[in-house]
Amino acid sequence: MSMQPKGSGEIPAETVRVARAAFPKGSLAIRVRDELGPLFTDDQFADLFPARGKPAWSPGRLALVLVLQFVEGLTDRQAAEAVRARIDFKYALALELADPGFDFSVLSEFRDRLVEADAGRRVLDGILAAAREKGLLKTAGRARTDSTHVLSAARQLCWLEMVAETLRSALNALAEQAPDWLAGIAEPDWFRHYATKAEDSRFPQARTRRDEVGLRIGRDGMRLLAAVFAPDAPPALRTLDEVETLRRAWVQYFHLIDGEVRRRDPKDRPPGAMRLVTPYDIEARGSVKRDTFRDGYKVHLTETCEPDAPNLITNVATTLATVPDDRMAAVVHAGLAARDCLPGEHWVDAGYPTAAQVVAARTEHDVDLQGPVVGNTTAQNGGPFGQDAFTIDWEHERVTCPNGVISTQWHHRHSQQGLPVIRVRFSPADCRTCPSLRDCVSSPKAERREITLRHRAEHEAVQAARTRQQTDAWKDRYKIRAGVEGTISQAVGRCGLRRSRYRGLAKTSLQHQLTGAALNLARIDAHLTGTPRARTRTSHFAALRPAELTLDGAK
Repeated sequence: MSMQPKGSGEIPAETVRVARAAFPKGSLAIRVRDELGPLFTDDQFADLFPARGKPAWSPGRLALVLVLQFVEGLTDRQAAEAVRARIDFKYALALELADPGFDFSVLSEFRDRLVEADAGRRVLDGILAAAREKGLLKTAGRARTDSTHVLSAARQLCWLEMVAETLRSALNALAEQAPDWLAGIAEPDWFRHYATKAEDSRFPQARTRRDEVGLRIGRDGMRLLAAVFAPDAPPALRTLDEVETLRRAWVQYFHLIDGEVRRRDPKDRPPGAMRLVTPYDIEARGSVKRDTFRDGYKVHLTETCEPDAPNLITNVATTLATVPDDRMAAVVHAGLAARDCLPGEHWVDAGYPTAAQVVAARTEHDVDLQGPVVGNTTAQNGGPFGQDAFTIDWEHERVTCPNGVISTQWHHRHSQQGLPVIRVRFSPADCRTCPSLRDCVSSPKAERREITLRHRAEHEAVQAARTRQQTDAWKDRYKIRAGVEGTISQAVGRCGLRRSRYRGLAKTSLQHQLTGAALNLARIDAHLTGTPRARTRTSHFAALRPAELTLDGAK
């Protein structure tokens, strides 16, 4: 298909007349069109289509359909039907009443084009640009960010289902690519064990028998991999995605000991960032928070929080589930900078701010990253010989202990995480004779004190943050961050954020960009109609809980 720019154009007069009669009080689609005008044009998506070919349905209109689809939680069929039959949709899209719309498959094809070009940000950017033009987007003040987990579209599998389905997926791909070759090497039992889905059969309940089934699957997979990578096998088979997934899964779960297939001990498996959890969504990763285990992804939502304007989502970042929050502040700030939406203050929870992130936010973006900084975790934390009790002379690169002894070594090194640090050591000759040695060092055999410092800017930033966050004024200001929890709740309840609609990181990321755009339209509409923000729901019994009790009921 080719794209022939048409623009959104003026709303046909008959569509306006009927829409006003049918919706005398308006609807979200009508009010947004009246307030923001055409949100997207065909030219914004011109690079997604070839110059020649059959004319495509207006991509500018399709982008708006995708957003409205997420606003109302519609399927592709329902969204296409709404374009064909609903007057308010025709009004928002500037269509004639007789316009037949499009087949629902067009939405999937358009999403694929957006994914291939990494163009999902353009949809959210279009909403923000229109809101800024109308004075609804204010970004110079405060913003807040939080993350939540997103479940994979593929269901969670136990390890037996995982290996069985991975092998079955590879066999199906090979049967399609080289049926004669596979028929020649397949063993008779394979057709009995892997011709149907693993969920259609029952695994044994006894632990020993389940282990036997797992080893049988492991041996079958090893035989198949050996056949695929044999010199006489067709070379194209080795490049199949399903074969590569099988190879990775078998490295994860099995190994050979004296020529025998054995299941790997959990300690010998790859780290979580590399570990597959399902053959049908190979980018999904398993993660755990407290007692909650989940397979999928993680999304970070950033929104404005100004009292006289709607709280609009200004950045959406989707990552693998294993990426920690403390690596995301720089990514979020880069996204906000690209949209010219950087705030003066950025409020986050304890997972985001580190010394390096706080300093980088200030120096690179002039953003004050505000959040609880982790306290001093050294063994001597607090007391007369805690790290804060030592005096640091940055100019002369030396440290003085509480008893007046000066350090003898100052070295620039890297931590276990690869971060630049400063290792400070005192002389054993000075420390051995010190009566406070055992109170000063953490090891019973240590003969001198050693201190690990961040670089000066980071050290001073952390010290200042720790001091500031102990004040009642800061604690009162920090309450502003809690509002982003309501945003996540709204995204989960209204747009289905908790589970991905699609498979793979790229498509899941597009879903989250559309979710952010949809929430912005809903919030702009609420602002236009004066709809108050919902209050936090608390049960009648929970409201009776005494203030001195914690959430778990313990004093």
